[in-house]
Amino acid sequence: MNTGGKTPKVAIFLPSLDIGGVERVMLNLAEGLNKAGIEVDLVLTRKVGEFVQKIPNGVQLVDLRSPRVLTSLLPLVHYLRKIKPKALIVAKDYTNVVALVAKMLSSVPTQLVITIHTTPSKHFRYAKNFRERVFIRLLARKLYSRADSIIAVSKGVADDSAKFFRIPLNRINIIHNPVLSEEIYSAAKEPVNHPWFLPGNPPIILSVGRLTVAKDYGTLIKAFYKIRQQRQVRLVILGDGEEKQELLRLIRLLKLENDVWLPGFVDPPYPYLARASVFVLSSIWEGFPTVIVEALALGVPVVSTNCPSGPNEILDNGRFGVLVPVGDAEKLANAILRTLNNPPDPERLKERAKQFSIENVICKYLSILGISSDRNDIELKN
Repeated sequence: MNTGGKTPKVAIFLPSLDIGGVERVMLNLAEGLNKAGIEVDLVLTRKVGEFVQKIPNGVQLVDLRSPRVLTSLLPLVHYLRKIKPKALIVAKDYTNVVALVAKMLSSVPTQLVITIHTTPSKHFRYAKNFRERVFIRLLARKLYSRADSIIAVSKGVADDSAKFFRIPLNRINIIHNPVLSEEIYSAAKEPVNHPWFLPGNPPIILSVGRLTVAKDYGTLIKAFYKIRQQRQVRLVILGDGEEKQELLRLIRLLKLENDVWLPGFVDPPYPYLARASVFVLSSIWEGFPTVIVEALALGVPVVSTNCPSGPNEILDNGRFGVLVPVGDAEKLANAILRTLNNPPDPERLKERAKQFSIENVICKYLSILGISSDRNDIELKN
């Protein structure tokens, strides 16, 4: 695409920068686009959240100052009419719907790109909010086909989205999340101020993510109980969420208080991850679990449920990590034990992780956006 020498502007729209995998991914995307020579506006419904301090240098923050996503509709229309960015990239179903309506109301030529980061059939089935479970689902099915481009973060998400939202599969582009950044490697070198992580201590099984139903940490704790009968190990789960009290109750019931630690949200998690003996993902569903890529990048062995969607794609159907059925504590325990006893070559895992570099992902986004990546002023940097 010939932009006449003018740098194109791309906007990324999110509700906030609260802690979350999608928020981290979109910050990586903003940084990657900016380093590729693209002007980037990060448009927030409201400027709140722990990740506000992580907005990359060079990315412009636009605060719509709205209490909710719905009330940001008119401010977003005003922004689109005033700025007319080349593209607006959006994540999360509610935000996708509001952005689609804003695009229609604003009558601007901005290319609207919606991204789907979870397996929708599972996400909406387990949604506790009636508005999301019914209202947003109906609007998404009606409006998603109006997007200029649709991006799913894995093949599994694409297949499920096509069926669930009733969109032709050939309209959905598959682009994995931008994961590998310099922060992973630099932060991994930082010390961990906890005695369990000192040399000479028992191996640590680590998991990272919000304490939600989707993550199924109950099965992981039950698997750990079985492992603990056979060898000295410890379990650390980094994250916070609504299931925490139930998980603590299960830990007490199984008398694992001395061997399981739930420290809450930890950012960045990489110093802990780098010192784990095995990383475990026990989820019922995912979209594209970036933490698996991060574990591979640090040479940490992975055991994961073969849940929809993403783990089997990242691990290449088990070539780079062990896949087990969802909800099976016995098989999960056996897989973790096998991995602890016979870990894979770390260098092989690190090589696999390179497939998910920010550079590779940004090139694919530029192609979708119609921006040539071979222009002289675009240079992808790490």
